[in-house]
Amino acid sequence: MDKVTIIPRENIGKNFIPSEYLPKGKDENYLRNEQVRKPKGGWRQLNSDEIAQLVKNDNTADSWDELLVTNEFEPNQIKNSQFFGLVRIGRLRSVTLQHHDLRVPTGITNSRVIACDIGDDVAIHNVNYLAHYIIDDRCILFNIREMHNTDHAKFGNGILKEGEPEEVRTWLEVMNEAGCRKVLPFDGIISADAYLWAKYIDDKPLQNRLKSITQHAFDNRRGYYGTIGKHCVIKNSLILKDVKTGDYCYIKGANKLKNLTINSSEEEPTQIGEGVELVNGIIGYGCHIFYGCKAVKFVLGDNSSLKYGARLIHSFLGDNSTISCCEVLNNLIFPAHEQHHNNSFLVASVLMGQSNIAAGATIGSNHNSRANDNEIQAGRGFWPGLCTSLKHSSRFASFTLLSKSDYPSELDILLPFSLVNNNVNKDRLEIMPAYWWMYNMYALARNSWKFISRDKRARKAQNIEFNYLAPDTIEEIIHARRLLEIWTAKAAYRIHPDGNKKTNDSEWVSMGKKLLAGPKEEIDKMEVFGENMENSGRKILILKPADAYNAYNDMLCHYAMQTLVDYMHSHPEKTFHDMAEELNGERQKEWVNLGGQITKKTDVDSLRTGIINGTLNTWSDIHKRYDNLWDTYQLDKQRHAYAILNEISKDGSVTPSQWNMLLDKSITLQEFVRDQVYISRNKDYNNPFRKTTFRNQAEMDAALGTIDENNFIIQVRKETEAFKQTVAVLKRRGKYS
Repeated sequence: MDKVTIIPRENIGKNFIPSEYLPKGKDENYLRNEQVRKPKGGWRQLNSDEIAQLVKNDNTADSWDELLVTNEFEPNQIKNSQFFGLVRIGRLRSVTLQHHDLRVPTGITNSRVIACDIGDDVAIHNVNYLAHYIIDDRCILFNIREMHNTDHAKFGNGILKEGEPEEVRTWLEVMNEAGCRKVLPFDGIISADAYLWAKYIDDKPLQNRLKSITQHAFDNRRGYYGTIGKHCVIKNSLILKDVKTGDYCYIKGANKLKNLTINSSEEEPTQIGEGVELVNGIIGYGCHIFYGCKAVKFVLGDNSSLKYGARLIHSFLGDNSTISCCEVLNNLIFPAHEQHHNNSFLVASVLMGQSNIAAGATIGSNHNSRANDNEIQAGRGFWPGLCTSLKHSSRFASFTLLSKSDYPSELDILLPFSLVNNNVNKDRLEIMPAYWWMYNMYALARNSWKFISRDKRARKAQNIEFNYLAPDTIEEIIHARRLLEIWTAKAAYRIHPDGNKKTNDSEWVSMGKKLLAGPKEEIDKMEVFGENMENSGRKILILKPADAYNAYNDMLCHYAMQTLVDYMHSHPEKTFHDMAEELNGERQKEWVNLGGQITKKTDVDSLRTGIINGTLNTWSDIHKRYDNLWDTYQLDKQRHAYAILNEISKDGSVTPSQWNMLLDKSITLQEFVRDQVYISRNKDYNNPFRKTTFRNQAEMDAALGTIDENNFIIQVRKETEAFKQTVAVLKRRGKYS
């Protein structure tokens, strides 16, 4: 039971490091002295006149000999304050600091300061308890109840200090409520690290190595001081304990900040606002946390935000993400996630980026299943509609859109870019593959553009693939095409059995290809049913299978040609034969979304091996390997694109003459994208109900603008013209025949 004990008064500001952890020949300030930046000319003791002035100003000190200052020191700037232990103060002049509309004089007033180092021109006013901190230059600390640091402070890192038992180590229990996929947070962790750790839990040597690497990434000695970077402002806040902040951090009105690293810089300042409570976390550069948010055991990636009462617990939120109002528990969320609504709920999930959770969505609640050890896994671009409810365990291909519904059973949606609908009246699940490409090109194309434009990170520690057509989604499309071939063949066989029973999938595929290459009208007459995508006995109807199949084919061609045109454009000296020779090879079929960075599975396996055998011995080594893989990714993608082009060609290998025709088709597809972006968006402008709130067209145009003023539509038109010019240049080379 906690209790209040009596200790000698002289212990205030003394014996910071317990004697059993103090190295021989060292005093309690030895680590503090390594951390602090010594001022020019060093510190000195006070003279008698300065002490007299300080006493006159109602200041006290256990020992004036332990209050050290520089040669630029004005004692009148210190009033009604108490000092304990060794306190060192940098340059102190009679000047005023201004931050926004707040203007305060430098100096220390109405405060209790215990064993701290204070930089040049710092303002500390009404800080009731300030202990064991190093405050850098030109900071403002104003109206703070309690701000102190312990000898065993870990600043949110999942490490142990000397003498600590294993049970006090801080873990993040991501992806699963049962805690079976836990990872250790650390300053510098990115979503790729968290996924590598949480996903490959069956690889015990990898798990042990990652834990060891993390523990050894930080000094386990006791006695490090908390640090406040230069030009920081902390005002009107209650409790800060074991907090480390970077430069230019702004904290106002926070309730409780405990065991945190808050990264911040002049280029990417982090801000924390009113009513916020944060415990056991790592906060990235350029983050914004405001208005009553609560986060416990968490990591917040760079340029991300928590707002309006959001709750983030046992979760990793990737870069460039925003969560407002809602509750988020036990999740690993890759970069570019949006969740803005008070009644949405997300638990026990891994979302692989570019996701958006709508109002009322309850994703992963264990109240609709028997156990709390189930999970939701969703590829890039996951978008459940309003008031959607899902049941554990479910998996979704990339860019799955769920219509508003309570889905009664577990789902395994294998068709990317699909619209999924729970048809309650007909008691069946309906899936329209390639829906985004066919009917909502504006949202699909804008998805990539908007996340690139919103990426304001000055330092990009995490490499991210934002293009909706990339090796991961392309391989999903190829698998989806095969499923459509099988299911279409089975639908035809139910109508017209030919007497030859199909015994394996390859026979169904062969039959399905022929059918899908024939008249679309014949396919439209069939009921094509999907298989193994819902844990129920009801039908799974595939909507518009022929249209979807053709759309998938166009998406494959569009990806391949866009990628290869880029290759030829960046290698003006290359001929088609040069490209074919350099990029030819077996298609890489397995790709891993490693925290937003798309990587070949073989490279991830090699990465894991390098970690286990000690080739990669630090997180810095691992991050450099990520960067190396990113450097080669463009060429890997181009090779993959060339293999895809061969895959969809009639003869299995593209010839120079076919390449010429494909260049023409690439323009047709790009123009299709351009036109569909316009058409899908124009539906909103032509919607008569959208016009009902306006007096006339002029008012609507003034409020919303016209479609031709839409920035994204203008951007796509420009990109299309630039692409056509690039293709024209390639064709003029005359090297492809």
